[in-house]
Amino acid sequence: MSGFSVVAGTTCLLTAAPGGDVTGDGTDGFFVDDCRHLSRLVLRVSAPALRALRADATSAVYVPQAERHTDPPYTLVRRRRVRPGRLIETLELTDLAGAGQTVEVGFEVAADFADQFELRSARVFGKPDALRGYEAGGGRLTYSYTRRGFARTTVIDTAPAAAVVAVTDDGAPAQPAGACHVTWAVVVPPRGTVTVEITVSAVPEGRAEPDIAGPLPVVVRGDLARCVHQGLADLDALSMPVPDVPDAVMPAAGAPWFLTVFGRDSLLASLFALRHRPELAAGTLRALAATQGRMVDNSRVEEPGKIIHETRRGELATLGEVPYARYYGSVDATPLFLMLLADYHHVTGDDDLIRRLAPAARAAVGWMLGPGGLSGGYLRYRTDLPGLVHHCWKDSADSIVFADGRPATGPIAVAEAQGYAYRALLGTARLAARVWDDPAWSVTLSATATGLRDRFATDFRLPDGFVALALDASGAAVDAAASNAGHVLWCGLLDDDWAAVVAARLAGDDFFSGWGVRTLAAGQAPYHPLSYHRGGVWPHDTAITVAALAATGHRTEAEIIADGLIAAASHTGGRLPEVMTGLTREPGHGPVPYPHSCSPQAWAAAAPLLLLDL
Repeated sequence: MSGFSVVAGTTCLLTAAPGGDVTGDGTDGFFVDDCRHLSRLVLRVSAPALRALRADATSAVYVPQAERHTDPPYTLVRRRRVRPGRLIETLELTDLAGAGQTVEVGFEVAADFADQFELRSARVFGKPDALRGYEAGGGRLTYSYTRRGFARTTVIDTAPAAAVVAVTDDGAPAQPAGACHVTWAVVVPPRGTVTVEITVSAVPEGRAEPDIAGPLPVVVRGDLARCVHQGLADLDALSMPVPDVPDAVMPAAGAPWFLTVFGRDSLLASLFALRHRPELAAGTLRALAATQGRMVDNSRVEEPGKIIHETRRGELATLGEVPYARYYGSVDATPLFLMLLADYHHVTGDDDLIRRLAPAARAAVGWMLGPGGLSGGYLRYRTDLPGLVHHCWKDSADSIVFADGRPATGPIAVAEAQGYAYRALLGTARLAARVWDDPAWSVTLSATATGLRDRFATDFRLPDGFVALALDASGAAVDAAASNAGHVLWCGLLDDDWAAVVAARLAGDDFFSGWGVRTLAAGQAPYHPLSYHRGGVWPHDTAITVAALAATGHRTEAEIIADGLIAAASHTGGRLPEVMTGLTREPGHGPVPYPHSCSPQAWAAAAPLLLLDL
């Protein structure tokens, strides 16, 4: 995604340009819990127009446009702060000419309350039953929205009190809830400075989320240190309180579209950051245990013991027009939950939390071993249920394909889910023996893991020695060469000889773009460098491959790929995006950004932490 974002928990300001303006022409806006509470925020000033001297995601410095060699009479500094449920915009005017200034300055604002699924989808959601309201007075502007019991309000306060005038594009009086001009006539004394401020509050969804901070890891040198520090700062910004779980925080998946409870994304990000932010792992485990599946409900793909994919509180989810209010379409969140549980105990020794989550762990194992799970050989998912077609991390509709481009038909068993299941079984076996005092169950789980490893070696090994992307409904191996094999290698599912073949292939030029590992190796019919899951480069996916290569003795290859990933981050101030294109690295140029990438994004932010062990 192009543009700039500032995040605080489930709150996000997304602007199309560095100056900070929100035009509402695309997907930019001020979002809280999936609702666009502000669709327009455009700086306005009396003539002459302003020229930006510097602009970034949180501030901009302007001067009036003037003839060449003419000193500007004043500066205007625009600063913005994002807090949970709140946006504060400050304008600071300073006289430079010594004669004083009177400047008419303000904003054009509007609130359309669009749901993020509307903005991201080609589908048109008609809303003839929506009621919109507007009130202004005393320097306050209030927009309200109600539809079938779903209600949201945006309150805009000005300090000092500004004049508020509703207008249409041609300047005539507007209908209620249309665009408004919020204007101050600012008198700046000679050499003086005057500040005005606008505060935008989402009501009642604004929450006083805590500022979350923690210790940085041990100091490392160079660009990796910068990348690590930026990643930890982004994780802190994305950390959100857990609904209905007191004193717990977890990482939201990413800005701007995934600022909510997520299963897979939050689990992997917490796993990567475990040694540096263990409280995120504890909060994620508690949150996902609290939302664990309790019944069979195909409308949201829920099953007993299954770990949730995502929750949503926006309008379309709340009113059932999209299936994501509580959605369980994930084949891998459940084994990842068990992986994180075991690793959390290994790092922290927190027996108390492990004992409290024992029922959730047993239910999760029960789902893994039940119908559609390992009792039938592999973890599989159907492709004909509501919501997502694919329930793996590559969840776009065209992601699971054969090397000739044919789509795989479901139910599908993707390779990495089996790797997660293997590691989950072994980790849970350790907990059963050491914490839950159930050695018999520990033995059973270990034996189940061994059986899975043996089956996998028979069914997923391709003739060229690589790992199949998946098995389709008929049991045929889906033979596209994909980065999922790196996850399998990371989980220890392959014997040494097979691991060596897979590691060598993952380090090859068809996978490694120079910046990271492509999701699909170049040269295959379905490969496209600008495809989300069929050629793009994901930092978290790359970091998993790096960790896998290092763990299996391929340290040189691991360091080469890690250096590429760190170099990519250096072009964006140390921040890794959700995904980059798979275009090959060119000397003197940075990575080509993927056009709709989330930034910051939790597992990308946490990815550099996996590189610290190299």
